Parts: sequence; C-alpha cells; structure tokens
Amino acid sequence: MVRGAGRVPEVRACVLTVSDGVFHGEREDGSGDLLAERATAAGFEVVDRAVVPDEVGAIMAHVVTWADTPDAPELVLVTGGTGFAPRDVTPEALAPVYDRRTPGIDEAMRAFSMRAKPHGMLSRGVSGIRGRTLILSFPGSPKACDELFGVVEPVLDHALKLLRSDPTEHL
Repeated sequence: MVRGAGRVPEVRACVLTVSDGVFHGEREDGSGDLLAERATAAGFEVVDRAVVPDEVGAIMAHVVTWADTPDAPELVLVTGGTGFAPRDVTPEALAPVYDRRTPGIDEAMRAFSMRAKPHGMLSRGVSGIRGRTLILSFPGSPKACDELFGVVEPVLDHALKLLRSDPTEHL
C-alpha cells in the first residue's frame, strides 16, 4: 500500500433521480434517498441532489452542469430510467455525456444483478467519466441501488484517486 493512501479525501458526490413519478410528486424518492445515505456512509459528502423527469435533455443538462463546473463533484450517482420501458432513457442521455466509458463497472453491476434474478440482464445502466467526474447509473429500485452500491463501493476510492492523479497502489 502507498504510504498515506487511504480513503480519497473530500470527495463530493451528487445524486440525480430520474423519475416522472417522483418529479411530479406522485412517489417518494426512495432510490435517491438510499444512494445519498450509502454515499454518506461511505465517507462522501453529498453536495447536491436533484430530481428530473424521464427526459433526455433534463438528464443531460443536470449531469453536464454538475460535471463541468470548476468545483465539479468527483462522483455523480444517477438512479432510474435504465430499464426497457419506453420512457427509460437514462442510458441514451448519459452516453453522449461521457468522455470515456467504464464498462467494467457496468459489467460487474449487471453480473451481480443476474445472479440475484434473471431480470437483472434487462438493466441498461451505463457508467463513465466526464472530465474528472465518475458518473454511475443505477436502476430505480431502492433495493437494487443498495445492492449495486455495495458492488461498486470497494473500487470507488481507487477509481477516484486515479481520476484525481492521487497516489495509488497498483497490485
């Protein structure tokens, strides 16, 4: 281990909930709340949260605004809109936002989901990097968000250190 290497200091996170129902006040934001709680428990500072409808432009605008600010968060967690329903457009909104994709994260999340239940293969979640911000998408289910945050949490410190060019251990 690199001396002094540990949790990435001062990691700021934002949580975006993509849901027509939550946006219109018809449902509670269970998945956004869960991701904010998990991020906080993992030592990240949740500096902003937002809810947008299932619309490509709204999703893109929020993520780009967060990632392109001078004090951009290191981590953006997006929940909702990753399924097969006609209004599930989160992958289409995020794909053009990324400078680089992170397919290993997507593969790990889907592999876990498929072991839990066959419908896990229907998730279309995508993740990637814009500038120095890691952007991860999760399903809209609080249970799935909880499970899948657990899948990615062990690699977040290392990934964020790499994005910040901080010292890391390479095994």
